[in-house]
Amino acid sequence: MPLPPSAPVSDPAPEPASRRSRASGRVTLQDVADAAGVSPMTVSRALRGERRVDPALADKVRETALRLGYVPDPAARALASQKSHQVLVIVPLLSNTLFVDLIEAAHKVLFAAGYHLLIGVSHYSPAEEEQLLRAYLPMRPAGLMLTGYERSAGSAQLLAASATACVHLMELHAEGAAAGMHSVGFSQVDAGVTMTQHLLGQGYRRIAFCGAQLDARVMQRLQGYRQALQQAGLADPGLEILSPERSSLALGGQLLEQVLQLGGGVDAVFFCNDDLAQGALLAVNRIGLAVPGQLAIAGFNDLPGSAQMVPPLTTIHTPRSAIGAEAATMLLQLVQGQPVAHTRRDLGYHLVRRASA
Repeated sequence: MPLPPSAPVSDPAPEPASRRSRASGRVTLQDVADAAGVSPMTVSRALRGERRVDPALADKVRETALRLGYVPDPAARALASQKSHQVLVIVPLLSNTLFVDLIEAAHKVLFAAGYHLLIGVSHYSPAEEEQLLRAYLPMRPAGLMLTGYERSAGSAQLLAASATACVHLMELHAEGAAAGMHSVGFSQVDAGVTMTQHLLGQGYRRIAFCGAQLDARVMQRLQGYRQALQQAGLADPGLEILSPERSSLALGGQLLEQVLQLGGGVDAVFFCNDDLAQGALLAVNRIGLAVPGQLAIAGFNDLPGSAQMVPPLTTIHTPRSAIGAEAATMLLQLVQGQPVAHTRRDLGYHLVRRASA
């Protein structure tokens, strides 16, 4: 039965009706329109599944597009229609389970709402993050999800000029920060305090800290460690071992060797993440050092495998999946113009007490 006539509806502008580029050989919307004997607007409507297009004609258009190998250009559509269903998320690494869990959770929320992720990896480099923003912002993503707040002046200018909805991950913006800030995470400083106080509560007094990569979140954990030891009157800068190298099991073993060379009866080590702590546990098992009898070892993030170490690793559990899902939900609210009740969502953390400390 034919549909009743309806008032004309303004359509998003179609992709530019240019001919196939000789350089790229890319099939254009105009190519499909010519082959099907219809207008580019009809092709655009048919491929979007609009009911106003006759079903038989829509089938013909889809068959023609398939035969020619036509692939819609989302960037061109976004530029033409001022709309996008892509969300850019930039994380430091994809080799770290923490960020993979975060992205997976965000993807589930956004995909269910019809949005797709563009993933950028900055390798903890503000310069690389700026390059990614310069490459992706012209595609007019619907929203952004960025890790932390440390970025170049160029990135800050790009973000301000784009006025794209943005949610920051893992870290919380300061209380009383400028309006328009949105973040989902937890206090890295408080988590550092909690772990150090746990070690103090277990009777350890010479507690070393080992950090790597030295990004903002690691330095905030170090700040918490320092605060707890200063309050206990046990602060000793000589027990801090910091490396700019990327975290790894191998580096954890190397940092442990440096701890053992400190002397002075170090009785516990707080590693800034589980990668390092797991490497340290493997190293002490090789050399026959008793944990926690001779040396307690603690980590951070509660990564897979930490509960299976020998002995199982004491660590801080971070809610990365919950952060990804909550940040995606907040971003959807911003993109869709809905009110956001809490612009600063603290999802907390918890201490996981195991046998290593």
